[in-house]
Parts: sequence; C-alpha cells; structure tokens
Amino acid sequence: MRVSNIRSGRICRMALCLLVILPLLYLLANWSDHHKRVQEAYHTRFGGPKFSHQRLENRPREVPTLVEGLGNFEPRDLKPRTGPGENGEGHILSPDKKNVADASEMEYGMNIACSDEISMHRSVRDTRLEECKHWDYPYDLPPTSVIIVFHNEGFSVLMRTVHSVIDRSPKHMLHEIILVDDFSDKENLRSKLDEYVLQFKGLVKIIRNTEREGLIRTRSRGAMEATGEVIVFLDAHCEVNLNWLPPLLAPIYRDRTVMTVPIIDGIDHKTFEYRPVYGSDNHFRGIFEWGMLYKENEVPRREQRRRAHNSEPYRSPTHAGGLFAINREYFLELGAYDPGLLVWGGENFELSFKIWQCGGSIEWVPCSRVGHVYRGFMPYNFGKLASKKKGPLITINYKRVIETWFDDTHKEFFYTREPLARYLDMGDISEQLALKKRLNCKSFQWFMDNIAYDVVDKFPALPANLHWGELRSVASDGCLDSMGHQPPAIMGLSYCHGGGNNQLVRLNAAGQLGVGERCVEADRQGIKLAVCRLGTVDGPWSYNEQTKHLLHRVHKKCMALHPTTQQLSLGQCDVNDGYQKWLFKEIRPHW
Repeated sequence: MRVSNIRSGRICRMALCLLVILPLLYLLANWSDHHKRVQEAYHTRFGGPKFSHQRLENRPREVPTLVEGLGNFEPRDLKPRTGPGENGEGHILSPDKKNVADASEMEYGMNIACSDEISMHRSVRDTRLEECKHWDYPYDLPPTSVIIVFHNEGFSVLMRTVHSVIDRSPKHMLHEIILVDDFSDKENLRSKLDEYVLQFKGLVKIIRNTEREGLIRTRSRGAMEATGEVIVFLDAHCEVNLNWLPPLLAPIYRDRTVMTVPIIDGIDHKTFEYRPVYGSDNHFRGIFEWGMLYKENEVPRREQRRRAHNSEPYRSPTHAGGLFAINREYFLELGAYDPGLLVWGGENFELSFKIWQCGGSIEWVPCSRVGHVYRGFMPYNFGKLASKKKGPLITINYKRVIETWFDDTHKEFFYTREPLARYLDMGDISEQLALKKRLNCKSFQWFMDNIAYDVVDKFPALPANLHWGELRSVASDGCLDSMGHQPPAIMGLSYCHGGGNNQLVRLNAAGQLGVGERCVEADRQGIKLAVCRLGTVDGPWSYNEQTKHLLHRVHKKCMALHPTTQQLSLGQCDVNDGYQKWLFKEIRPHW
C-alpha cells in the first residue's frame, strides 16, 4: 500500500513536470517564428523594432525576394502634399525676390532663397523602376550610420538632407546620422544647428573639425566616429527617395566586402526640381578615361547577363564618389581613404581600385535612388589646404592613386594624358604599397581584364606623345589656346603663360592633337576644339620638324594664323609663310 502511494506520488510529480516542461519546449522550438512575428507586428504598428539588432551569424542569411504585392518596406497610404516644390516640382520665386535669390546663389552655388521656401519634409517623385516596388528585404538588415560632411552649407538644404533620411528610412535600420562640420564659419551652422538637432533626441550627432581638413579626411573621421555596422556617405545637399535604404543594405548583408552605390537623380540648383538623370530603362556604371576623369558607360551585356531581374544590383568598376554604403569595419580594414590624398579628387578611384583589387566588389543599386544638387560653381576655396602642395591638388591626388594601384603600362597612359604630372610631388606612398602587399591585392591588369573591360572600348590605350607643351606661333609668339571654352568652340591665340589647362597641347604618334580630354580639329570655320570620337586615339595631324608646319592630312592644308585678324584657319602650305610656322615648347613647372 505504501509502495503504491509512493509510485503514485512520483507519477504525479512527473506528470506535473511534463505539464510545465512541454509548453516551455514548444515555446523554445517556436521562438524564432514568434520573435519574427512580434517584430513584424511591432514594425507595422510603430515603425520600429522591439528587439536588439544582434543576429546569429551562423543562421543562413535571407535574400531579397520579388513578390506580387508591394514589398515589405514599401510606404503605404502616402498622402498627397501641397506647397512649394512638392512632388519634386521646381519652385520659382516671385520677381521681387530676384536680388535675394541671386545673392544666395553667389554665396552658396545654389539658390538657397528658393530652398528656404520649400518644406524640409517635401515629397519627391518616385523615379524607381516599377519592379522596385515589389521586393521583400530581410528584416534584420544591419544598423546604419549616415555620415554627412558639410562646409558652409545652406541650412535648409543641409537639414532637408537629414529630414529626408529620417522620413524615408526604416527606424530600426537608421542607427544614427553624423553631421561632420569641416570648420564652417557661418553662425547658423553653429548655435542654430546645435539647437535644431535637439529635436532628434540623439539620433543626429554633430562633430566639428578644429581646422579645415577637406572632404576626404573629414569623411574618414566620420567613419571612425560612427558606431553603426554599415556607414552610408551622403553629400550635404541630397534628398533620398522612397525606400532607398533596404536595397542599399541587402548586398552588404549578404557579403560584407560589397560596397553599394545608389542611382543618383538630379536636383536643379536654381529651382530645386527633382528629376532623373538617366533614362528609365537604361543602366549605367562608372568608368574612367586615362586622365582620370570620371565617366559613365551603359552596362555591358556581359554584366547584364549575370542578373535575373532588371532591377537587381549590378557590378561597376568605380563610382562618382559622393554617395555610397560600406561595412564600417571593412572600410577601416582597407585603410579608409589614403590619408595622403588632400581636400577632394581621386578618392573615388582610390577606394574603387582598392576594393576590387583587394578582394571586394562594387554594386550599383537601381532600386535605391538619391537626388543630388549639382552646384552652379564651387562657392569657396580651400585656403591653407591648397598651399600644402605645389601644383594642382587634384592631379597630385591622381598621381598618388595611379602610382599605388596601376601597373607600369597603364601608368604611361596617365602620363601621356597629363605629362606635367611627372614633375609633381605626390608625397610618400610606402604605407599604401605596404597595405597593397599585406592585403595580397590583385594586379591592375586583372582589374582591367575582369572588371573594367569596357573602359578600353571607349578609351583605348594611348599612343605616346611625339610633342607636347605650348604650341607657339613663330610669327606672333602667341600660343594656341582653348580660351576656356567647351566644345564645339573656335580656338584662338593668346599670351603664352606656361601651359595651364588651356594651353598644354599634345600631338601623339597616331596624329591626334589634343588639349586635355578634347581634340583639335579643323573645318571651314577654322581651328576648333572638339569632343574626341569615342573609341579612337588617332587624328589627321602631322608635324614637320624642318618646315615647322602642322599639316592636316585629310584637307592637305596647314594650320595658319591670319596676320590681321589673328584668326586661325587652314591654308595652302607655304614654306615661306611665317604665319604657318609653329613650335612645340615643352613646359617645365614653375611651382
């Protein structure tokens, strides 16, 4: 009897335990799905997370999925807005404000008086492909720090950038916005800005340089100060479009060595009209010509075939430089930007070559669109920064980049286009070369063969220069000059001033006469500056060392200067005519 009671008690206790344990096991088994459902419910109701951003790294990563309905982060029930500039429309100021508008444009390079009348929260037109509205993205995309560098920026333009990011980003992905002030001296960018950002309750942070550092170094500082897993760099005069962030983060979520680039729309600097730069169905990617000018080319079929859908990201050799996203730790592992690069210029190439050659990749993202104001002109100079080096800073930066990442063959193409660069002091690049070796980076030839193969279709290998420098008229001692005009434009003669961008003329072994990236051509109107024919490096010119004639081989005439009007044209070649004689004088730097 007693034994029976003991057994009965044990059975009861076991049953009680099972009643407690089994539900717990069920909950644990279903916790993952439950966790996800709670997250989605919370996000739907409040637009933000209830749980930590931490992910289980051994769990398979979700990938974006094309669905029939609207994607999971697509905005719902957008209410139409009315007012100046809404839906990205251009805003025209009343005639009585013309003087104020002109003054603000002279001060900022854009019409800040117009911007001040447009809401910080204005709506913009959706410029994405229709397919972009139907992607589901993983919920736990990495928390992101948006870094915005500014110097003497218009207040309303800067803060519209900030508001657009906050208004159009999933709250649980936007970790922080860091405004990095590169030593602005406008009062409204100090106390007024400090007071304004208090409304964001710590989401927006301000960091200030104690002296002018330039865009490149200031961006690197922002990256070091950031605490998000991913950093997104934006210029200070942008407006992000609908659902811009998840498509930008998804490739990095898949692979931390991917850098992603949004498609850039244009914002007019006078009216702030928001409009696409590219055709709706055409995709372009970043390339370069041998003088290191940034160019874009339609995505080649070889790359298009890698994608199943037209709205998917695609690989690009390089990028314009202003707007991109990258894993923060990976960016710092790559050394951030080369600290020897000054102010701005060339940093987009340096980072692009470094990423591709050292094991990473760059993807442009059609479903992420960001509007950007293109200034009418640069409204400020670089002060003491510009005096730290002798010579043009951007060309010095380019030289650092090509001496680090190019091979000997491709370096010569750069020096053919920029012969004065050989004489520039680029500083010490030993640390950059050591980084390249430490990361076991691939060769530039590998990059050209596998990634940037379409560059040579537009910009073939350059023949060597037979002559370069000032092209002087023997009769007048003036120099051939592009006069600062854009092609097509008539060229002229002016006082010789040591070359410069307008007077440095090159004649290559294939007969192409060039000034910068442009070509010198001739017709009935005279000697012209023209856009070089893409995919060609040849030309119609030859130079006779004995007669000093520049012969146009197609017209079979020589370049001549009219003795009275000083106009340039082609004339019947005459060895006795001093106005047809020209001398190439190589330039030596005067800095």
